[in-house]
Amino acid sequence: MNKMIVLDGVDGSGKGVQTRRLLQAMLDASMPCILTREPGGSIAAEDIRELLVNGDPDKWDSMTELLLMVAARRAHLRDTIWPALKQGSWVISDRFADSSRAFQGIAGELGLATVDKIHQISIGDFNPDLVLILDIDEHVALARAESRGTGEDRFEKKGPQYHKKVRNAFRDIASYNTDRYKLIDASGSMNEVTSKIISAVNSKFSLNLSFTEDPDEK
Repeated sequence: MNKMIVLDGVDGSGKGVQTRRLLQAMLDASMPCILTREPGGSIAAEDIRELLVNGDPDKWDSMTELLLMVAARRAHLRDTIWPALKQGSWVISDRFADSSRAFQGIAGELGLATVDKIHQISIGDFNPDLVLILDIDEHVALARAESRGTGEDRFEKKGPQYHKKVRNAFRDIASYNTDRYKLIDASGSMNEVTSKIISAVNSKFSLNLSFTEDPDEK
């Protein structure tokens, strides 16, 4: 029963930490699993990532962003996700197609119909089995993202009003299909958020995953 789980949300919502914790929980349960990310996740897709996450926030318009994202996603699926699923591994991804819906479709004002049409042409009917949306105040999330200092800050430079639209977009997306989507309150401690994620995954797939709390993250 190899499945794909996505953690998505605004920049700085904690996806990086939480995907790594979920991966560890699955490996501890002796479940074959890989962790990947978008944009990126394969050699070709990582090349495209560099174009998207660095530089001036206005260097691409929403349509160009979407086309680059979809090109990266196609390479990601072809080179990483589909082979892993075929080999019987679970896949955890930090972001996937709903980021395009939220960032370019809604916040970028292209419209969901446009995003979904391009998605269908390039990827077909493939969808993850569970999408966990980490929901947190956009100001808190941006402060976290800016503190990382990675230099990959093109989207953060678009400012809090843009990211408020992104947050609201994710909340709307999560309401469309309550079987596939789960909104996770990410405002608590890292341990509290991990507990909610593990519970959601266990409930969805009838698993018995557990995790060891980090005493420094109370």
